[in-house]
This record gives sequence, structure tokens and C-alpha cells, in this order.
Amino acid sequence: MAGKNKRKLGDLSVDEFLSSGFDFEEDGDSQDEDESTQQESKSKKPAPPKKSVKKQGKASEHKDQLSELKRKDPEFFKFLEDNDKTLLNFEDSDSDEAEDEEERMYHKLPSQLEDANSDDNEEQEADKKNVKTTKKSNEAIKVTEAMIENWRTGLTKEPTSRLFRDITQAFKAAVATTKGESDEQCRYTIAESTVFNSLILFCIKEMHAVLNRMLNLRAPEKDQKKMILPSSSPRWHKHQIDIKMYIAGVVQLLSSLSQSTVIDAVLRHTHQMVPFYLCLPKQCRILVKNLIRHWSTGEETVRVLAFLVLNKICRHKPESHLNNVLKQMYIAYVKNCKFTSPNALPMISFMQRTLTEMYSLDTQMSYQQAFIYIRQLAIHLRSAMNMKKKDTYQSVYNWQYVHCLYLWCRVLSTIHPSEVLEPLIYPLCQVIIGCIKLVPIARYYPLRLHCARALILLSANTKTFVPVLPFLVEILQQEDFNKKPGRISVKPINFAVILKLSKTNLQEKAYKDGLLEQLYDLILEYLHTQACSIGFPELALPTIIQLKAFLKECKVANYCKQMRQLLEKMQENCSYITGRRQKAAFAVSDTEAVVAWEKQVAKEGTPLTKYYSQWKKLREREIQLEISGKERMEDLNLPEIKRKRAEEKKSAKKEFKGLFESDSEDDSNEDLFKSREEQGDSGDDEGLEDLSDLSDEDDDDASGEIDDSDEEQKKPSSSKGKAPRKMLSTELNQVAEGGDDMVEDLELSDQD
Repeated sequence: MAGKNKRKLGDLSVDEFLSSGFDFEEDGDSQDEDESTQQESKSKKPAPPKKSVKKQGKASEHKDQLSELKRKDPEFFKFLEDNDKTLLNFEDSDSDEAEDEEERMYHKLPSQLEDANSDDNEEQEADKKNVKTTKKSNEAIKVTEAMIENWRTGLTKEPTSRLFRDITQAFKAAVATTKGESDEQCRYTIAESTVFNSLILFCIKEMHAVLNRMLNLRAPEKDQKKMILPSSSPRWHKHQIDIKMYIAGVVQLLSSLSQSTVIDAVLRHTHQMVPFYLCLPKQCRILVKNLIRHWSTGEETVRVLAFLVLNKICRHKPESHLNNVLKQMYIAYVKNCKFTSPNALPMISFMQRTLTEMYSLDTQMSYQQAFIYIRQLAIHLRSAMNMKKKDTYQSVYNWQYVHCLYLWCRVLSTIHPSEVLEPLIYPLCQVIIGCIKLVPIARYYPLRLHCARALILLSANTKTFVPVLPFLVEILQQEDFNKKPGRISVKPINFAVILKLSKTNLQEKAYKDGLLEQLYDLILEYLHTQACSIGFPELALPTIIQLKAFLKECKVANYCKQMRQLLEKMQENCSYITGRRQKAAFAVSDTEAVVAWEKQVAKEGTPLTKYYSQWKKLREREIQLEISGKERMEDLNLPEIKRKRAEEKKSAKKEFKGLFESDSEDDSNEDLFKSREEQGDSGDDEGLEDLSDLSDEDDDDASGEIDDSDEEQKKPSSSKGKAPRKMLSTELNQVAEGGDDMVEDLELSDQD
């Protein structure tokens, strides 16, 4: 029907054409073309449209028709352009496209609903992929003893970069096993402990020589001080990555080990590998942290080896490592000397000496750090003196503060003579003297003795006069040595490991014995440092006067004996120096002649120096015993008392029970014995405790009284805890003979 109503284009007017909606009929050729286009469009319709193509609206369809018109009838299209351009110029926007945009804004339901287990399936697929990757990683090559032997033979023949890479990969896998479970993927795996040990041992023994051969490094000469760095080799860049992997593995191995023997071996290897660490600053910094940890907390051999490696690093590259190493070592030293015991004292002394050696490498850098840390100690002391509270006192009166003072005294005395560090001697002495004067009471006498020992060390080595004797002699004036002790203890007090005495310690006899012994040692040590000085008589005069006053007041023979011996040596040395001075022909103002004279006197020796050398040998053994914490019970020679058992006592009583019948007088005597026995138990025990510290404390009169009292108590002490004593034969004869006969008048009864 539509085909019949159609009219030819030539018969239509313009208005009819526009109102007809472009339905027209063309010639046969055009109809054939339309049919062919319709067939092509039908054949194209079943093809599924692409998702990216947008749905066309009416305006877009009209535009397509106009383009088709332009193609088929260009004359008419040109006529339209000339007469009505507004018909051709329009925007491709209509209600359909707006609706499409609105539809896109809202959610569209999917064509197919997903299953609820789809997420689980995805997770399972991901797990399967991870399992595949882990299987691939687990398929790493397993290291065996035969492989290690092959590597060893290959290195002896000719080390190659590929062979070295294989060994470093195997070493990396071995180090990974020490850290437990790790995510690092390694080319090799270590399954057996024997293989691990043999691989580590192989690397420790062979790798240093192998690297020198690969890099073609020459061995340093004996007189050559400058180290040859591996980075100077032209082959360094070729093997740098593998070398970095290997030395990083050595650091990780060092941080994860716990057995001291294995750590020793690894540290020895690290000492050889120091040139390679110096070429890699990051690995060197990590190594330094591990070395300082072993230096401060390890065993004796581990500490020594760690210090040697640190010293080697800082000697050959001080500009980049020394400042950091000194700071970290000082902090580690302060942390590890918080608690002091007889076992910890040797380690603390080792840290002091090694840290002093590190400070001696560069005096300029040492001065900067020493100034900062001594100033910090002075600030703590100033705050304690101003605040005057218990908390501020504790910030000064502790082991860390005392050990830091002793460290800086050792540093300044060891590096002397040094123009750089010499200005620090005076402020350090002022800080120590202020620490002594902060709380000058008897409970802190041990701390005063530690400070005095540090000052003596500083004065002896720096040839600086420090007034130490007044602080020592002051103790003799303040303490009452004549007062009888309230408690008696066998165990002596170790003044080397205490800073503060308790109230019970102050009442013990061991406190006074140990205190006087410490004073004797320190006074003698200080006098020995000044024994060859030309001014020794004037220096010793105040001390001589105070010692004489002490000997007049003190009544304890043992204490007087020690101080009298010290006084005699001082007087003998004074007379010797005075005699030598009288023969001198130079003036006091001639300093060079005075120094030469003192050197000559020191070379010849004085009475005090000769006595000190003999005393020092005997004293060192006692100090070692005190440091080890041994109780010197074998030197006390305490008597042993063997007591009878209860059964033996009962049998003895039964044995003598029927021999003599007790009268009323005998009963009273037995009661007397019992009371004396009960009183004697505590007294004898105290006497036994005091046997270790027996001394000639009493005068001749007192000793006579003691002898009389002992004679009176011989009989009760002999019967202590036993049956009645056996009578001698003479006593039995007297009993048998009886007493004198009494004559009485007899009265007879009537029956007699």
C-alpha cells in the first residue's frame, strides 16, 4: 500500500516534499539500489551491536537520511543549502538521548546474577597462584657437602664471578635460616645443620683470600700504614653487588648468633673484611652497631675481638666513623655500668681502658666530647647542690656517675701530655671534690674513697698537685674508732663494690676494720706519688701531725699498729728528702734543676717507694680475692666444736646416775652449772664469730681481767652440754677417806 501511494520525486513540489517525510519513488536504478541497501541492512541486523555504540535518536536518524540524500541526489541537496540552511543546521540532541543519559545515571540490573561463592572462588584461585609461586620457590637448589667441595676446588683453581655469585647466594640462604621464617626468596636452601656449619666455615676461611685474588689486590707491606681499599681495583664495579650481598650476610649472621665460639670465628673474619666494609658506608654503620653491642655485653674474648674491629675501622677512616663510634661507645658504657658487682668490675675496667684507647686516636674530637660530658656531670652536681633533695642526690651518688668520673680521669691521665686535653684537668678535679663535699656523712665514706682513688690516678699521671690527703685524714677525725661495735660479723665488707653503707654496717666491727685498711692504702698510694718531690716534707707535715693525734686518742692496738707503721715510713722519707735537699747546690726558683733532681731521686728510690713496691705485691693478691667475691674462710682458722648427740648425753647421764646420790647442795650446784651453761651459749657463739677479727684491742690491765674471768669459767664451760664430769683419782681418794670424824655425846636409853 505504501508503494502505491508513493509518487515520483519530479512530480512533487517543495512543500509536498517536506511534508511527505522523504517518501518518494525513483527510477528503476534507484529502486534496485534501495533494495540492495535494504538487503544489506537486513543481513547486518542480526549482528550483535557493540557495547560502545550509543543508541541513536530521531535527530540522528534524520541526519543520516540527509547524508544519504547528499550522496544520492547532490543537486537537490545543493538546492536545500541555497534556499533553507536552517533545515540542515541543527543539533543532534533530542529527548531520546536525554532519556538515555538519565537511564545511565541509575543502576541497571545485570543480565545474570553472580553466585554467592564467587569471592571465595577468587580467593581460592589466588591461593592456588600463591601455592604455585611457593612451589617454584621451594624448588630451589638444595646445598650439599659435595657442592661445597666442588666450590672449594673451583676457587682454588680459578675463582670466577659466576662461581662467587653462587657461593654468595648459598651463604645468603644459610643466613636466612638463622632468622627463622623469612619472605626472602633464595636460589639455594640449607636443610641440614652439618651443611650449614661446613658452608659457614668454608666462607669464613676462604672468602677473604678469594676476594683478594678476584680483585687482584696486593698484600700490604709491613711498614705500610695506609690501607689499600678494594674500591681502588678496576674490577670492583663488576663484583660490587655480590660483595655487598656477602658482607651484609656476615653482619646479619653476627647479629643472630648466640654461641661465643661461633661469634669469635665470625669476628675474626670480620676483622679481615674491614677494608670491604669501609668501601660500603651503609653496611659499615650497621656493622658498627653490632660490634658495640658485643663490646659492651659479650663475653671476654668477644669483647676484645669486637674492640679490635672497631679500632681498625676508626684508625683507617676516622673522619667518617670515629665521632659516631665514640658517642655510641660512651652511651653503651654508661648503660652497662649501672650495677657493679665483683664479677662486673673486670668488664667495666676493660671498657674504661678500651674507650680510653679510642679517645687517644684523635685528641681534638676527644676534647669536644669530653668537654660536653664533663659539663653534663657538673650540671648534675650543681642541681644537686642547689636543690638539696634526695632525688637530686641520687642523680650524683650512683654508680654511673662515679664510673664516668673515673673514666675521664683515666682518659686525661693516659693521653697526658696533651696540650688539647690539659685544660680539662682542673674542672674535672672540681667536679670530683664537689661530689665528695655534697653529703659528707659516714654512710657515704665508700663513695668518698672511690673519688679519692680517681683523684690519685689523675694526680699521679698528669704530675698535677691535687689535695687528696685532707679528705682522707678527715675520716680519722670524724670516726670514733674506740667505740665498741654493736654487731660482730665474720664476713668483711668489700668497699670496691659499694657506694653507701647501711645503718647495720656502721655498727659492725668489719666496717671499722675495712675503713682503716682503705685509708691506709689510699694514704700510702698518694704519698708514693709525691715521695720523690722536693717538697715532700712540707706536704706530709699536716698529715704527720694528725696521725700523731689519732695515735694518742685511739686505744685499739691493731689500728694503732697500722697507723704507727705508716707514720714511721712518712717520717723516714721526710728525713731522707731533707738530707738530699741540704746537699743540693741550686736555688728553689731553678725549675729545671728541681725537675732533674726529682728524676735522680726517683731513679735511686726512697724509703717510701721501696716499702710501697713490697706492700703492693702483697696487696694485689688480697684485692684479687675481694674482686672475685670469695669468702676467705680458710685464712680465719676458726676452731671446730664437736657436740655430742642427745642419745650420747642420755647414756652418759644414766652411767653416772647411780654412782653419787645428790644432796641439796649438789642440786644447787647443778642449777648453777645449768644457768651458767644457758648464759654461756650466746656468749660462746658471739666469741666464735669474733675469732676472725681478734686483735690486740685491750691494754695489759684489760688482758689480766680477761684471764681471771677465763679461769673462773673453766669449770662450767667444761661441763657444757655434757654429763657430770668424771672425777680424778685424787678426788676419789678424798671421797673414800671422807671428812673428819665428829665427836658427839651419846645418849643411852634405859634398855641399853
